[in-house]
Amino acid sequence: MKDLRGKILVVDDEQEMRSLLEDYFRGEGYEVHSFSSAISALEALSPGGPLGTDQIAGDIDALITDIKMPQMNGLEFTTKLLQLRPEIPVIVATAFGSIETAIEAMQRGAFHYVVKPFKLAEMRVNVDRALEHRKLQRDNTALRKEVKRSWTLGNVIGKSAGMKEIFDLVTRVSKATANILITGESGTGKEMVARAIHQTGPRAQKPFVAINCTAIPESLLESELFGHAKGSFTGAIQRKRGLFEEAEGGTLFLDEIGDMNVLLQSKLLRVIQERRVRAVGENTDRPVDVRIIAATHKDLKAAIKDGRFREDLYYRLSVIPIPIPPLRNRKEDIPPLAEHFLQKYSATNAANVKGFTKRAMAKLMGLRWEGNVRELENVIERAVVLCAGTLIDEADLPMSSTEDADTFFSNAIADFPTVGQLEERYIKVILEKTAGRKDKAAQILGMNRRTLYRKERELGLVPADAPEEEDLSASAKLESGD
Repeated sequence: MKDLRGKILVVDDEQEMRSLLEDYFRGEGYEVHSFSSAISALEALSPGGPLGTDQIAGDIDALITDIKMPQMNGLEFTTKLLQLRPEIPVIVATAFGSIETAIEAMQRGAFHYVVKPFKLAEMRVNVDRALEHRKLQRDNTALRKEVKRSWTLGNVIGKSAGMKEIFDLVTRVSKATANILITGESGTGKEMVARAIHQTGPRAQKPFVAINCTAIPESLLESELFGHAKGSFTGAIQRKRGLFEEAEGGTLFLDEIGDMNVLLQSKLLRVIQERRVRAVGENTDRPVDVRIIAATHKDLKAAIKDGRFREDLYYRLSVIPIPIPPLRNRKEDIPPLAEHFLQKYSATNAANVKGFTKRAMAKLMGLRWEGNVRELENVIERAVVLCAGTLIDEADLPMSSTEDADTFFSNAIADFPTVGQLEERYIKVILEKTAGRKDKAAQILGMNRRTLYRKERELGLVPADAPEEEDLSASAKLESGD
C-alpha cells in the first residue's frame, strides 16, 4: 500500500469527471473526497461540517473545481471558499472558451487553472505544486508558533521593559486597520517592527511592500508609489504598477517618510483620504485597500514647524504612534541580540564560535551603540569571522566610541592643521565609520547628501566628473523601464 501523499477535494457536477479524478488520484496515493455541487462542498468545509474542524481542514492540500456548475459556479465558489478557508489552494478546470473566467478566478485567489480536455498527468503536476505550496504554508505557521515562545515578535528581539511594551502594543494594534507611525533612531529595527505588525494581523497572507523614501530620487518616487502609464515620461516603455497596487490587501511600509518632499506628501495625503490612487500620466483613479505603516528617525513635529512636513499628513499617519527606544537605553536587550547574531553568523560562516567571555559581554554592554541594533549586528558578524577560538573575547571587539573620538581629536590637532584639513580628515573618518553610507554619514556630519557629494569632489575623495548616487539610481531606473 502506498503512503498517503496528500488529501484533495474534487467539486464537479459531472459524475464521470468526478469518478475519473477520484480513481486516478487514489491510485497515485491520495485521499480524495468529491462533491457534486459547490454548495455541498461549502457545507462540508464550514464549521460543524465533516471537513470543517481546524484539524481536518488543515490537512487538505488542494481542491479541484469545475467552473461551469449549476446553482453556484466555480468563480463564486472560489470566492466563498477562500473567504472560509484561505489556506486551501484551488485549481479550477475550465473549457477553452472560458479561460478569461479562469483567469478571473486566479485574480480572486485561485492557485491555478487547467483547460479542458486536460491530461491527468497535467492535473497531477498542478496538484503536486499545490502540495509544495501547502508545505511551505505549514512550515511558516510552525515557525511563527516557535517564534512566539521566546523573547521575539516576528524578527524583533528584546526582553527589556521598553520592548515588552512595544510587543504588547504591536499585538493589540496588528488586528486593527489604523495607520501607524514608528519613530526611532536609525538601526533600531523600525522595519522589523512593521513586519511584525503585518505578520501578526489579518493581512499576514497578503503582500508586505517596503520602500525607503530616501533611497529613490524624488523624480522617480511618485512613479514608484503610484505607478505610471506607458509613455508618461522618457523611459516609460510600458505601464508600471505602483507599490500601492503591489501591496493590495496587505501593508505598505514607508520608511524615512520625513524625507519625502512636500508636493508628494500632498498626493500621499489624498490617497490616504480617498483610498484611491492615480498613476502618473493617467486620468482615472483605482481603489486600493492598503494599510500604511510609516517610519522616520526625524522629529516630524519640528519639521512641521519648519514647513518641511504637512501637519495634516502627520496626523493621518500617526493614528497609532510607536516610539522605539535606542539600544543604549535598553541594555538588557544586548545579550539576547548578541547571542542571536552569534548563532546566525556562526552558521552562515561555518564558524565554530560558541559564545562570549564575560569580559566580551561586559564590553558589549558598555558601548554606546550609536548605530543601534544594526551596529551591534555588524560588530558580532565581524567578531565571528575574525575570532580564532570558540569564544569571542574582549580583544575581538572594537574599541569604545569614546576611545574612537579621543583618538581622532588627539591625532587631528597634533600637527595643527587648517580648518579645511581638519574637515577633510573628519569627513574621511565618518565615511569609514559608516562604511561609506552617504545618508548616515551626512546625518552625523549635519549636512544634506548633496552637500556631502560636493565636499567629496572638492576634497578629491571621488573623481570630479563622477555622477552622484541619485544620478546613477535614476539612470538605472530609466534603463530598466521602471
